[in-house]
Amino acid sequence: MPEVSTMRTLFLNPPSYSGFDGGAGARYQARREIKSFWYPTWLAQPAALIPNSKLIDAPADDLNLQEVIQRAKGFELCVFHTSTPSFDNDVKVAEALKKAYPGMIIGFVGAHVAVLPTESLEAAPVIDFVAREEFDYTLLEVAQGKPYAQITGLSYRKDGEVVHNPDRQLIGDMDALPSVIDVYKRDLTIENYYIGYLKHPYMSLYTGRGCPARCTFCLWPQTVGGHVYRTRSAQSVIDELVRAQKMFPQVKEFFFDDDTFTADLPRAAEIAKGLGRAGIMWSCNSRANVPYEYLKVFKDNGLRLLLVGYESGNQQILNNIKKGIRLDIAREFTRNCRKLGIVIHGTFILGLPGETKETVEESIKFACEINPETIQVSLAAAYPGTELYRQAMANKWYDEATLVRNDGTQASAIQYPHLPAEAIEAGVKRFYSKFYGRPSPILRMLVNMAKDPQERRRRLREGKEFLDYLRGRSKPAESRVDEPVAAA
Repeated sequence: MPEVSTMRTLFLNPPSYSGFDGGAGARYQARREIKSFWYPTWLAQPAALIPNSKLIDAPADDLNLQEVIQRAKGFELCVFHTSTPSFDNDVKVAEALKKAYPGMIIGFVGAHVAVLPTESLEAAPVIDFVAREEFDYTLLEVAQGKPYAQITGLSYRKDGEVVHNPDRQLIGDMDALPSVIDVYKRDLTIENYYIGYLKHPYMSLYTGRGCPARCTFCLWPQTVGGHVYRTRSAQSVIDELVRAQKMFPQVKEFFFDDDTFTADLPRAAEIAKGLGRAGIMWSCNSRANVPYEYLKVFKDNGLRLLLVGYESGNQQILNNIKKGIRLDIAREFTRNCRKLGIVIHGTFILGLPGETKETVEESIKFACEINPETIQVSLAAAYPGTELYRQAMANKWYDEATLVRNDGTQASAIQYPHLPAEAIEAGVKRFYSKFYGRPSPILRMLVNMAKDPQERRRRLREGKEFLDYLRGRSKPAESRVDEPVAAA
């Protein structure tokens, strides 16, 4: 059959505050303590599917609004990836684009608009449509010019009213989706992507969507991906990374950004063995319950690091958020990783239901006890569509307007009668100070810096940024949107 023509389509990760990582989606939609950028894979995937498309990642490329408008010239359709904290900013960008190019069709995707399509369309007349759920094929049909009424998963206006078409089924055959690495090669500057605990330059990819875990705070499985882990075949993943290794010889590490790559352990082991044969270094997201025998297979076949969501050092809080992990199992898992030489980046969240001043200290003590290589401490964020959001709204714990401050940094949107937001935010700085102020993390960092000059330069930059954060001396971020815009 002849290929159906498509509109010239721009996929846009819009400009925001300098250093604001839109590519992080909802995992950490803010400026971090140190400069970091995730790949905009959720936009790269439909860009790979739609011919005649282009992806612009404005935050990573440090583009301002004027530069984006200039580069958007000639596109008929523009798709924005948005989030709860960035929505208002993204609408401003859309309005500027519409003013410059009145004929441009503008659509929004992302968990926020998937959960609140009516509210989003009513709040922003500039948005022509919202593609809900998994939006890859929805966007393909829009780009092909298919009538809106025939496109499942689409919300739009008709005769002044918001219309919601039936939901689109989740993708069953993940192998049918084209690889994103060709879009990465064509449109992105690989060196612009930094994550403190990954080697630079790194590359992140998804090998599947969905997560069987039921964590109440986790956005993607509850809004877009679902609770069934739908995966690409192991061989297709191996083949893609072998090809990526040749296309991007400068990449030092590949990261699997699946919510829980270790959810299907036999498949993960099969992929690991293929990567081991190819001599590829890789890392991934994991829960703190992988058995020793699988950890050994992974380590023997190129695994360097696991990103592990410990969340809290208090068992009752873990039970409250339906984490499904016991602290004794997490301790054993961590000991096994250390025995095998697997590096751990541990993530923690303060302000979850049940948090008190005492449980904050328990989490700090637990983190120091298990002693991962590096940590990230976030503030609990109740995103619309999650069980935590419904719980926070019902109990009046939540102030939606304070998810992100006006400089793009995270703020505590959740607080409790016994634990105000200020106390939770102070806990984050205390957590970092106590963990990194010990001799062992300092010694680890000094040893790594002594071995690698590039690592030394990077860590010195990150160290300065981090100390500025701890001292409260971080410079306010410059807006990349609130600048005079010349006519296109």
